[in-house]
Parts: sequence; C-alpha cells; structure tokens
Amino acid sequence: MLQLDDIDQKIINLLQLDSRLSHKEIGQRVHRTGQAVGMRITQLIEQGIIQKYTITVNHQHKQFIQLYLNEQQSFTEVEYLVKQYSQIQECHKVLGKACYMVVSNFEPQDLNQFIEKISQWCRYSVETVIKTI
Repeated sequence: MLQLDDIDQKIINLLQLDSRLSHKEIGQRVHRTGQAVGMRITQLIEQGIIQKYTITVNHQHKQFIQLYLNEQQSFTEVEYLVKQYSQIQECHKVLGKACYMVVSNFEPQDLNQFIEKISQWCRYSVETVIKTI
C-alpha cells in the first residue's frame, strides 16, 4: 500500500472539497507541478485510496436508518431490496447492535413504503436529519 505523505494528504483534502480542481490548480496550492500532481493522483487511484470522484447533492430530506435482522438468513433479501431504491445513498453492513446502517434521502411517503417492505425481514430505527451543521 502507498504510504501517504503530507502532499498526498493535501491533494486528497483539496479533491474532497472540490473534485473539479485541475491538476494545475492543485499543484499551485501544494507547490508542485500539475504533472507531478497528476502522477500522485494516478498512484492514489491505482492503490484504491481514491475510489471515485463524486458530488454532494443537497436533498430536502435525509435519514440514517439502522436495520436489525429478524433472522440471520435474510441478508440476501435485505441487500437486494436496498439496491432497488435510488434514494439510498449508502448501505453498510456493520458490527454492533444493528446489522446495516443506511443513509437515505426518502420523501416521507417513500420512506413509509420502504419501511413497510423492509419490515418483512428487519426491525428498524430511523433518525431524520433536521439540520446539517
């Protein structure tokens, strides 16, 4: 695995703030050439440290949903179901009390529909975001 130095970390931080920055713009901020920045980014991608470039959309609604399986053999059904919803931004299989942590942006009526379907396999806890700080 690639060892991250201060320059790599600065490049990553800049890309997290704005993935549209050019190699030249990043280079000016980290005191390297655009070509040197491009080579570092390529290495970070090849090593799997940078996995994708993305944007953040400001959705009107956001929820954190914890799923607790009723039966251990329901993993396949739950994972298939969450993949069917474009409103689910992230789904993580986790250790702890819950089995899955879901980050979603359901409208209230769509959240109710999802909860009704997932309830055949899981108990759940929904935390709704009221303000992002």
